[in-house]
Parts: sequence; structure tokens; C-alpha cells
Amino acid sequence: MELPYSEPYKIKMVETIKRSTKEERLKWIKQANYNLFNLASEKVFIDLLTDSGTGAMSDKQWAEMMIGDESYAGSSSFKKLKKTVKKITGFNYFLPTHQGRAAENVLFSAMVKEGDIVPGNSHFDTTKGHIEFRKATAVDCTIDEAFDTSNMHPFKGNIDVHKLETVFKKYPKDKIPFVILTITCNSAGGQPVSVENTKAVSKLCKQYGIPLYFDAARFSENAYFIKKREEGYADKTIKEIVKEVFSYGDGMTMSAKKDGLVNMGGFIALNNKAVYKQATVFNIMFEGFITYGGMNGRDMGALAVGLDESTEFNYLESRIEQVAFLGKKLVEYGVPVQQPFGGHAIFLDANKFVPSIPRDEYRAQALAIELYIVGGIRGVEIGTVLADRDPFTRKNRYPELELVRLAIPRRTYTNNHIAYVAATLKNIYDSRDEAKSGYVIVDEAPIMRHFTAKFSKI
Repeated sequence: MELPYSEPYKIKMVETIKRSTKEERLKWIKQANYNLFNLASEKVFIDLLTDSGTGAMSDKQWAEMMIGDESYAGSSSFKKLKKTVKKITGFNYFLPTHQGRAAENVLFSAMVKEGDIVPGNSHFDTTKGHIEFRKATAVDCTIDEAFDTSNMHPFKGNIDVHKLETVFKKYPKDKIPFVILTITCNSAGGQPVSVENTKAVSKLCKQYGIPLYFDAARFSENAYFIKKREEGYADKTIKEIVKEVFSYGDGMTMSAKKDGLVNMGGFIALNNKAVYKQATVFNIMFEGFITYGGMNGRDMGALAVGLDESTEFNYLESRIEQVAFLGKKLVEYGVPVQQPFGGHAIFLDANKFVPSIPRDEYRAQALAIELYIVGGIRGVEIGTVLADRDPFTRKNRYPELELVRLAIPRRTYTNNHIAYVAATLKNIYDSRDEAKSGYVIVDEAPIMRHFTAKFSKI
């Protein structure tokens, strides 16, 4: 008999979470203007809003917190992190930032200008936000299979090379500062990108003289899928796969709050010295001196350990198998989800779950709210609300997929918690025919509205 996977750690400390009643949650979500971001954490039972910075650190990471060097310049913790980043990614130049969107802000300030075109694979919300804030345009070149949640393509995060070349041919080279490849592709459902596709994209970029950068927040989870799904990689270590993937690019931004296994932090890693010198100017302006960049020394030390831990197979197998545990339960219950299951989250297909709610009434947001009301579970909408308005027409953009993301924090919840989430969703799905109407936005920010928008129930 094959033994099931088991977590490669034991629990040393616990945190109390509070149960609440449905009546309390109805009151709280109304007070929050039906925006799950506005809920106080103590009003949430199981928090799957994001896997960003919400995981548990290891004993070795906490040990690093005690010996962090908080020197303003030349910190030994910085040197430790720089050495680790070089060892794992292979990139020669390194700038710490306080989180991933800060890394984007610094790099894009150096490279993106008004009128530019930035192709990629379903850009993440902050990535697109930073591009559009600079009056540039993000162009999605993801393969079509990514938009069919029942299609079992193993690498739905892949870029369609023909779509990408069409962009290269349509616009002059000086209008395309870089291609950004997100690994794994969050907006497509936490879907991985293959080495074969990365190599093909890299080859095309070199042919046209355009740099290739990675949004690498979940790079180690991406490497796990390569090991499990791509021919020729089963016997390679995660660290070997990671090193190869990054060898095809010119640089990366990193939200260390994901596969860095820390609560706060990020960085930029590069091979181009000229871009590095430009970026240092903005890093000092926006983040801090180049040897701390908005991070404490203790956090840099914890991140150095986290990067090593997250690129070990046993950790990744436990983490991704827990995500799959939720996915398998939901499939067993008939609940429509993006398949194959992603690395960090399960994505509910709201188009199939509640098709009776009109798209202009934000059906994925309505489903996410219902999940909170029924079970005290907080997820997040990845659909029309997040897609925001077209910056030129100011009309809603309707993406092909309307998703609710259930992001699983790393090393945080047990499978009993996950089973509770699945059972709650089964109950909601069994009564889905009762869902007839959704919500209307009554107040929103001009960009990245999903964080602070206010809704009213129709």
C-alpha cells in the first residue's frame, strides 16, 4: 500500500482563531461594504484571501530573526541574502525591496515609459497596475487552454509564442521594454510554465532583442510542477530546475512573501549592469539604501533561509498536495474549479458555479461574499472587479474567467481546516440555484479598485 504524503514538520506553536455566527457575519460584511479586504482578521475563521506573507516560518528562520544585523549600510544579513539569491537564481546583481510590488515599482520606473507595450502571461494585478500607471499597456499572450477550466493541459501558464511574435511584429522594438513571464501564473489559476515554453520565449526574445524578466513570486512551486509533469526533469532537484529556468532570462522581481516563506520582503535580481545602476537610483528614492531596501536585517536573514527551504522537494510536495487535497474534495462534490489544480490556490469557476448572476453584477465577488457569510471563509475575487476598467474607455473589462481564489497559506492550516472549506462550498453549490443577483460598485479607486471598492447588494 502506498503511504500518503505527510507534512515534513511538526507544530511548535498555535494561534487561536474565533468562530462566529452567520448572523454576525451578515452584519460584518455589510459594515465592510461587501469588500472582503475590509474585514478585520478576527472576524474571519479561515483566511484564504492570500498566500502572500500569511505563512508560518520555520525554527531556523526564527533563529535568524534573533541574529539579524540592523546596520544601515553593509549589513551582514544583506550579504547572506545576496549570496543565497546568487546561489539559487544565478543572477549577478541584487536589490532588496520591502515587497514584490515595490520591486515592480523600482524596476518599472527604470524601464517602462508612456506608450510602451509589455507582453506577458496574464499579468498579476499589481504588475498590470504599475504598467498602466505609467500609461503603458499590458498585453496578455497566455495560451488559449488557460481559459478553459476543464482542460487538463499541464502548463496552462505558458505563453503562446505565436501571440507573442505578433506583438513583436506589430510594435517597434523600442516600445517593448521587456516581456514578463509570471511563474506560476496566478491570474490563470496558479498555473505553471514549462521549461520548454520558457526556452521558446527566451529564444524569440533574443531573436528580437527584447529582454525577458520573470515575476518569480512562486518560482519554486513552478519548479515542482516541472519536476512532476515535464519529460526529462523527474530526476532533477528543485534547485537544479530553478537555476535552469532563470538562466533563460535577464532578471526577475520577487515577492518574497510567497516562495520566500517570510511575512514581508522582496527583491530584484538582474544580469544587466546598466539596468541595475538605473534601478539603484529608484531603490534609494523609494525603498532605502541598496543594502537594506526597506527590509530589516532580521527579515533578510529569515528570507535567506526561506529561499533554501522553499526549494526543497519535501516541503513543496507537502504544500502542493494540501492544495490538491482541497481540489480533489471539491471535484468529488461536483464543484467547478480550475484544473489541473494550481500550486498555491484552488480557483472556483464562478461562470459555471453561479451563471444565473449577471457578469455586470460581479458574480465571482458575489460567490466570495457568500462563502464568507456561510462559513466565515475569506477568499478573493479574480474576475471583473480585479480586471478593473479600461484606462482609456473607463468601461469594465470582462476577463474570460470569473474566478474566486482560495489561496492556502504555507504551513498554516491542517487538512481538517481544508475539509471544512470543502464542506462549506458543497453546501453553497447544492443551493446555487437560489443565487439570482449580485452586487453593484458604489465607490472605487481609479486603479486597482478591488482593494478598496465599496459594493451594495442588488
